[in-house]
Amino acid sequence: MLFNSYEFILVFLPAVLWAYYQLGKTAIPQLSIALLIGASLFFYAWWNPAYLTLLVASMLINYAFGIALSRKPKRLYLTLGVTINLVALGYYKYSNFFIDNLNVIANTNFHLEQVILPLAISFFTFQQIAFLVDAYKNEAHEYQFLDYCLFVSFFPQLIAGPIVHHKEMMPQFQSFPAKNINYENLSTGLAIFIIGLAKKVLIADNLAPYANETFAAAGNGVSLSFLEAWKGAFAYTFQLYFDFSGYSDMAIGLALMFGIRLPINFNSPYKATNIIEFWRCWHMTLSRFLRDYIYFPLGGNRHGQIRRYTNLLITMLLGGLWHGAAWTFVFWGFLHGIFLAVNHAWHAIQRKIIFKNNNKSLLGPNLSRAITFVAIVIAWVFFRADSFETAINMLTGMAGLNGIVLPEVWASNLGKISNLLITIGIQFGEVTYFKGLRDITIIAILLFVVWSFPNSSEIVSRKDIKKRKAVKFLYWKPSLIWAIFCSISLWLIILKLSAVSDFLYFQF
Repeated sequence: MLFNSYEFILVFLPAVLWAYYQLGKTAIPQLSIALLIGASLFFYAWWNPAYLTLLVASMLINYAFGIALSRKPKRLYLTLGVTINLVALGYYKYSNFFIDNLNVIANTNFHLEQVILPLAISFFTFQQIAFLVDAYKNEAHEYQFLDYCLFVSFFPQLIAGPIVHHKEMMPQFQSFPAKNINYENLSTGLAIFIIGLAKKVLIADNLAPYANETFAAAGNGVSLSFLEAWKGAFAYTFQLYFDFSGYSDMAIGLALMFGIRLPINFNSPYKATNIIEFWRCWHMTLSRFLRDYIYFPLGGNRHGQIRRYTNLLITMLLGGLWHGAAWTFVFWGFLHGIFLAVNHAWHAIQRKIIFKNNNKSLLGPNLSRAITFVAIVIAWVFFRADSFETAINMLTGMAGLNGIVLPEVWASNLGKISNLLITIGIQFGEVTYFKGLRDITIIAILLFVVWSFPNSSEIVSRKDIKKRKAVKFLYWKPSLIWAIFCSISLWLIILKLSAVSDFLYFQF
């Protein structure tokens, strides 16, 4: 079941909310937790009931290992538990990838029936591996079975995150938030949910055709001009941002309606002035997992700079592989590993030679942000491309190696300037995948939004209220303006839901 569907918005969510708070009034508050578990399992089974068995088995096995580790933290239990999780993840997500590559390398002809990737397997596997590791370290308590099941299956974050930690979720479940309806949580959660839904339906889904047509053309060997290639890369860059940040907003908003607070997963990542800052703001819960359960155990930065950069590269390679069973994802992770290593090295040089102990940047914040953003866009090309050939075709166009072609109609509009442009190699002609000023305007508006507007967590935050002046209307509070905005947005969304589309991170 999708958040952006009639079934979810008009039936599932209202029914579960009503029943949740009704059961919270009873003498057995655990009933509300049981209801959420049942609703979450139904939500998951809506996509494919066959894989419900996998989710339930995963919860039962990991809970048993967690109890065993809490009582007697043996490395054997941890090794078995983590191995079972990785084997399941490896089979469903990487078996076909492994067989295909083995056939190429060894010139064999092994065949495996296509394995369908279960939704959310990467997310609930990582959550439970973290739980087992913490149980082994005596940092996870022996939780109630119902609380653990809800921790894994809670439907707002089950399918595409955030990747939650047991320490931030279990205490909330144990406080039984259904006992009292918090109308501020309900209204704020609804507002966040609508903001996220608008990001997905009204922005991301409308950008998808532009990204799809350009990458499809590159995949078919079309020689894209400079502007065509960059338009496609920008379209996907913004589509992914609004799609995934929209899902994360919806997850946080839905959970808040039930009195449960999920961790923030996005903090304006495209405002980052360097790649280190980007990874502190993009998919923050995945970054936290990679740091705490891969980078730190590898040694982090404790064994010299070379070891530090090696650990960064390994961590990001695994992060890329987590996103998908394709070498393009691995290379995307490799690129970000290189970016991070260079970024750390650059900071070290600045501290030692240029600014000593000052954290200033040699470049201004605006130039740093622009350079960082361009690096991110280039890396996204490999993330989106279905093959290296497609990615190379895109990057060839983006580098201007296929020429810079402006729409033919611009030649007459620019007058004498057009002659000057022709002398420096810029051509005028037909550009199939670039629509002129319309595309430039859309990209400029989206850049302005992601670089200047507050993000969803800032919009609903009550901090620094007195500092908000000219843009106070952007910040959430129960008011007529916000009621009108939410109503109009929801009306527009409902009208668009006939063309429902999956979330991009569902495939991961």
